Formats: sequence, C-alpha cells, structure tokens
Amino acid sequence: MSKRKVGIWLYQNGGGEIIEAKIVAKLAERGIDTVTGLNLRHAYVENGRILCRDRKGETVMMEELDAFYSYNAGEQTQYQMYLYEALDRIVPCVNNYRSFALTEDKFQTAYLLRNHGVPTPEFRLCHRDDADRLRQFMEEWNQMVYKPTDGWGGVGLTKIDSRETLDMLMPFLNQMDLRFFYVERFVDYDKTDYRVDIVDGEYIGCYGRKAGGSDWRTNITSGGSVFLRDPEPEVIELAQRAAAVTGLEIAGVDIIYDREHEEYVVLEVNGIPAYATPEQEKEGLDFNDRKIEKVVEILDRKSAEKAR
Repeated sequence: MSKRKVGIWLYQNGGGEIIEAKIVAKLAERGIDTVTGLNLRHAYVENGRILCRDRKGETVMMEELDAFYSYNAGEQTQYQMYLYEALDRIVPCVNNYRSFALTEDKFQTAYLLRNHGVPTPEFRLCHRDDADRLRQFMEEWNQMVYKPTDGWGGVGLTKIDSRETLDMLMPFLNQMDLRFFYVERFVDYDKTDYRVDIVDGEYIGCYGRKAGGSDWRTNITSGGSVFLRDPEPEVIELAQRAAAVTGLEIAGVDIIYDREHEEYVVLEVNGIPAYATPEQEKEGLDFNDRKIEKVVEILDRKSAEKAR
C-alpha cells in the first residue's frame, strides 16, 4: 500500500517556516509524506489535472494528494481561490473551501451567525443606489462602520460618526463601483478584543488585541498590539459556536464586549488565524504546539478518508 501524501502551502514569514517543519515532522511520524510550497498562483490546468510546482521545483499533480493544507492569508489571489474551489471537490482541503469562502465575506458570515443565534454587532446591507436607506441607518445608530465585505486586517474599515461624514464618503464609495454597502452599528467597547483559536471544535488558545493610540481598530496591521488574555468560559463557548456554524476546521474568532448591550458579540471569523510568532511565544503565547497537533490530526483523518 502506497504512503499517503499531504500537500502544504503555508506562509513563511513570522515563524511560518518553523510551523511548517513541525507539521511535516509530525505527519512523518504517522507515516505520511508531505509536499510543501504548493502555491496555486503558479499552477495551471491541463485537461482534468491541476499541475503545480513544489518548493523543490518538481511538478505535482494536485489530484493525487490525499489532503491539501492551504494556510496563507497574505498571498491569496482570485486565481488561487478559483483553483482552490475546484481542487476541494476532488481532494480534502483544510480549511474546506465552502467554509473558507463563506468567512471571507463579512456579510455572509454575520448573516449566517445571526440566523443560528450567535450574537454579532447589528448590521445592514443595502443596494448601492439606496443612499437614502444608508442615511436612515445613520440616523438610527448615530455611529456606524462601513466594512468591505471581503477585506482583512482592518483595511478599508471606515468609522462614520455623522451625517456630514457619510455625505463626504458617498462619492468615494460610488467611485469604487460597489454593488452594495455593508455597515455595522459602531459598538461601544473598551478598544480590546479576544482572538480565540478553535481547531476541530476544540479550544486551542486565546490572546487579546488592543487598539493603538486614538485608533479604534484592534487589527495588528492597523497599529494594534497583542497581549496575554485568559478568556471567560462564555467567550470560549461563543467562539466554538461560531466556528461550528461556519463549518471551519480551523477558525480564529474575534470577540468584543458590547458595553451598551452588556453582551459578548462575534466581530469576525477568520479562516487563516496566524500561529504565534517566535516573539509572541517568548512573551507567553504558548498555543502553537497544541494547534499543530490538532491540525495534524485533521490532516491524518482526512487523508485517510481520501485514501480509502
């Protein structure tokens, strides 16, 4: 019986190469071979086969893999996503494409969570030509946040705190040729959040993020900083519910406390939550090994299913 083979495309910055090496070693302990560096950006399709070069420069027929672990937020392209969707129909992918694509869209995620009883900030969606309704939302909430539905890292988030700000913003939004506007009520919170990692339904770890200076965004790319944080059982349970609803095998759930409504709310569900960097590990974020072990278990299980 031939060995199972797992393909990996994992980010290499911020200690990613160390994480990858540990995953490869643990899979090898289970008798599973790996192929790394499978960046679908450089792949092409020939009839019924997706052909992609690995890190050694060798061509890999992706359909022959028993599982594929795609984990790189910063280098995703539409082309990769297109091939990711096709491959997921043949090879078990982690995360599975359907759930990953869902959580790449903030509205679709919030809509699904709300309809499964998971609290989120109040949100609205309206057609781009319905500016009057957008102004109506502003009058109801006093403050709201415009969010690109497919953005990440806080890019494009815009706080709107007056009718005048909205009127100034509208021409800019119209120039972007958006099909719709997605907005959320601005939540009164303490400028900190919880990033809770859930893998295969289990709680793995948590850290907090704090907005920098006068900014209200906690995203690291927006100037936020990471700090050690122990989540309350209520926060963990909420993160597990959100991950289960979205169907992600690996989820990073962002949660804040709404002081006005006195409840925790899910702000976002991330399909590629980063491992702790070497610097963060030195500061006490020690969940990497637990996360790696659970990821390896998933890849082992899914590759065995494909092999059968």
